[in-house]
Amino acid sequence: MTPDEIGTVTLLALVDATSIPANAGGVGRYLLNLVPALAKHEGVRLVVASQARDADLWAERAPGARIEVVPSWARSVPGRLLWEQVGLPRLARRLGVDVLLAPHYTMPVASPVPVVVTLHDATFFSHPQLHSRLKGLFFRSWTTYSVKHAAVCVTPSAATLDEVRRATRRPLPGAVVAYHGIDTARFRPVGDASQRRATAGFTGAGPYVAFVGTIEPRKNVSTLVKAFLAATDDERLAGWRLLIAGGAGWDDEAVSMLTSRVHAPRVQWTGFLDDGDLPGLLSGAELVAYPSDGEGFGLPVLEAMACGTAVLTTDRLALPEVGGEVAFYAEPTESGLREALRTILLDGRLRTGRGLDGPARAESFTWERSADEHVEAFEHAIGGAR
Repeated sequence: MTPDEIGTVTLLALVDATSIPANAGGVGRYLLNLVPALAKHEGVRLVVASQARDADLWAERAPGARIEVVPSWARSVPGRLLWEQVGLPRLARRLGVDVLLAPHYTMPVASPVPVVVTLHDATFFSHPQLHSRLKGLFFRSWTTYSVKHAAVCVTPSAATLDEVRRATRRPLPGAVVAYHGIDTARFRPVGDASQRRATAGFTGAGPYVAFVGTIEPRKNVSTLVKAFLAATDDERLAGWRLLIAGGAGWDDEAVSMLTSRVHAPRVQWTGFLDDGDLPGLLSGAELVAYPSDGEGFGLPVLEAMACGTAVLTTDRLALPEVGGEVAFYAEPTESGLREALRTILLDGRLRTGRGLDGPARAESFTWERSADEHVEAFEHAIGGAR
């Protein structure tokens, strides 16, 4: 495809979806929503490289796409990385694709076609202490390599792009910011039945604050627990609960605190919550608290707003790009969160107003728009932006 042909014919794009985890967290949720939007895009014909376990899922979610199943030996992380370097370029060459989307930092060193790489998060550079040493080294190394060698880089926020530019000292003139979207057919205010099902794993009744996310250091879960307990010592807030949903990560202090149940029933943790129950949990909450030290995007904030629930987060990295003037912001310290929680929980009218403003803001983030921006990146890559 020549530069003159771009925008006049449909391009053939190969998406490497082999890195999607079994629980569809992180990059999985990005791909599960982006791929169907790309498959519907009039400017793209799509090929999806898939693990065997996900082939039926992709056939259902992107019926117009061609599904290419990778060998069984590529199921493990080392095997998948090896296949990315050897099998993915061969697949791209055999199918004659125009562009390759590598959706998770890494890319084939020797690709026969231009590669677009998605860089989801820059905290490996800005907050290295929040990640394990090995993980930080891996993602810093691959981000640096991809910035140098990818045809185009895509980030989910302007803040992430700025951090990548600063950390790698490269201007990245062809980079594209493609915000994540929200499925408003699923993430919307739902009724009592959905809320009861979503909270069935918790005990007790009454108003609650919700946290959704992996229990990892940058989420400040232990700090949130301490701040919530201090804020609700106020007798006017008796009966409030903090309900935490998310898989155990590598925050040993928080996981130990939550598994001990020493603060139950005021603080409760269910572990990983089925994706289908998230709208019910979020809709039933009086407030969603997400006091992260920094995010590449901040999907839980967007999902909570779409469900009509007020959100308390921080002004770090990309979170203000998502929350705008609708979210509440506080410093991710015990005192900062305590005072914010007390103020918000005691003012029902304030909470309700911010919650009502949420769906309208969430509707401005669509996967169709994200697909448009990815196609723009594909066209830049094919046209030789780098």
